Amino acid sequence: MRLRNIPRAEGVLEACKEVVKNPAGQKSRWHELFQNQNPVHIEIGMGKGQFLLTLAERNPDINYIGIERYSSVLLRAVEKFQLLSESPKGAPSNIRFLCMDARELPEVFAPGEIEKIYLNFSDPWPKARHARRRLTSREFLSLYAKVLPPGGTVEFKTDNRPLFDFSEEEVRESPFFTLDGLTYDLHRDAGMNQGNIMTEYEEKFSAAGNAICKLIARKSPSGSEG
Repeated sequence: MRLRNIPRAEGVLEACKEVVKNPAGQKSRWHELFQNQNPVHIEIGMGKGQFLLTLAERNPDINYIGIERYSSVLLRAVEKFQLLSESPKGAPSNIRFLCMDARELPEVFAPGEIEKIYLNFSDPWPKARHARRRLTSREFLSLYAKVLPPGGTVEFKTDNRPLFDFSEEEVRESPFFTLDGLTYDLHRDAGMNQGNIMTEYEEKFSAAGNAICKLIARKSPSGSEG
């Protein structure tokens, strides 16, 4: 899918202090940027930002970083953040934004610097020749293993069953992760759905009657970081 270029995106992101301009310069120093020692969680492919902004509001003792590859997509989340900033309640202070490719994670975060990674309704890349581009492929799992500590988790949600089945198999075959939780119908699974925050896509797909799948992968204590 071709993304529509939004000319003003670069200027808006440059002017927003919550958008980190030199993320590689923060490697091993993210706690300094947040000015606390709270755990850091990231969402890769944050879309319009509803999921991560809600998490940040509900959990002030956790630092959140939203990652998008394209400025035109990240713009939507930043604009939503700015609207919150102008409201009486204000926007959460425990959130930052990055415009970067997820393949650069080890260049931006030190080993163990991230405790949890969220992947929500990621691009399925349905053609077999593009399987390595899927954010739950073994190539990406090996990258996540480099920045998560032992016991750190990856949480993945989708309504795309072929992508979910692929992701489950990739986790089961990974030397870095074990499958810690799985459901094929999240909203009917009382245990897995507890505390669930819906994304914009999740609201749309579930309203259309689509079952939402979710898995949790936990980094093995003995797993190599690659």
